[in-house]
Amino acid sequence: MLICQRCAKLESEMRTFVFGLMICLASVGVSDDTFPRFRGADATGVADDHPRLPTQWNAEDNVAWVADVEGQGWGSPIVVGDRIFVSSVVADEPNVEPKSGLYLGKGVRDPAKGIHHWMVYCLDLNTGNQIWKRESHTGRPLVPRHPKSSYAAETPATDGERLFVLFGDLGLFCYSLDGDLMWSKMIDPKKTNMDYGAASSPVVHDGQVIVVYDNQEDSWITSLDAKTGQQRWRTERSETASWATPFIWENDLRTEIVVPGKQKNRSYSLAGDELWSFDGDMSILVIPSPFAAHGMCYVSSGYVGDTHRPTFAILPGASGDIANDGDLSEGDLSDGDFSNSEFIQWYQPQASAYNTTQIVYGDYLYTVYDQGFMTCHNALTGEEVYGKQRFSPKGSFTASPWAYDGKVFCLSEDGLTYVVKAGPEFEILATNPLDELCIATPSVVGGKLLIRTLTKVYCITDSK
Repeated sequence: MLICQRCAKLESEMRTFVFGLMICLASVGVSDDTFPRFRGADATGVADDHPRLPTQWNAEDNVAWVADVEGQGWGSPIVVGDRIFVSSVVADEPNVEPKSGLYLGKGVRDPAKGIHHWMVYCLDLNTGNQIWKRESHTGRPLVPRHPKSSYAAETPATDGERLFVLFGDLGLFCYSLDGDLMWSKMIDPKKTNMDYGAASSPVVHDGQVIVVYDNQEDSWITSLDAKTGQQRWRTERSETASWATPFIWENDLRTEIVVPGKQKNRSYSLAGDELWSFDGDMSILVIPSPFAAHGMCYVSSGYVGDTHRPTFAILPGASGDIANDGDLSEGDLSDGDFSNSEFIQWYQPQASAYNTTQIVYGDYLYTVYDQGFMTCHNALTGEEVYGKQRFSPKGSFTASPWAYDGKVFCLSEDGLTYVVKAGPEFEILATNPLDELCIATPSVVGGKLLIRTLTKVYCITDSK
């Protein structure tokens, strides 16, 4: 069922103009020399086209270098200039080994055994050689975690001068790019939903580091001064089961911080005040992160066990409750009606994945489902372009897709990247194996693709 409250049919001339303009805007992804946060500078996952970004690779072909990374971490590599930064946690004793596939149950109910070392590594972008490593903390974990996750699940962030490494149930550590510890702020660990632990990554904007920690006891969003670590503001949140990375939405009207949640999707000002919210009857577990394209902010959640797995496209300028009278009627999810909202451009009730964040590339919104399917919708109207198409060979997915050169790339947990032709028809152009567990979302900088596996970072670039 599709609800589109504005312009169900645009005039063909206007659509042609808008689509052409937005394709140009969508192509402006990460810059050539920095990848500063989860899914890149603009959080879209769309990279600039580059002649050295390949379509095909394996563990040897089109691989510039491979670096071993000790320990376990699922944050994406981030890049400033010729330096790559990744975080990891090294355990002195064996613990539960992560494996691919869905876990429809509780986490590891006890904290992991033994002394752990919370590590930060700096690698050379051109060679993969280690430039420096730092140990942020040593001790025993105080909280459990998801059996497929890590105590270093978050992607670091940077403002180009400083490196911000968040270990979600432990603390935030600020380093210079040369590895000097500038400040740190410890986090009081709380019980998380089903003992899954934290996973939301930090974001940086205009001298602020924004961190969200939703848990079962004391949820909050806070801003810390990037230079000093001093708290600028902290706002309590009535959420208990969300892991999405906050999104700094710089739209034509203002800059705001968008954070989804089971109870309500919310936007905050840069001073921490709530700007708008609405109850979208989100999944019981909220993981996909918001992003913007075509002048709209896309918010979604899709726990596999829920009937309602919604995607919303939101217009800028909202205030207050933007969906009053728009909630879903209890017991009949098909009757959800958000058409009276001035700021919800369109809504799809079953168009979101569980773990992966969607991607808008050109006119289309692609969703990669954990169980190994892809769907495609019109990014401006929400209309279905094609329904669930199964990946072959089959796979499961946690990493979010990325795109360049007219292609959408989808990395399975088994390390196989499916290269899908962008456009209105589903077509797999290539499959690229690395044959190791992959949970982290890859990063793209210039002509280099960085894929993090369980034990390694691959730098992939066209060798011709």
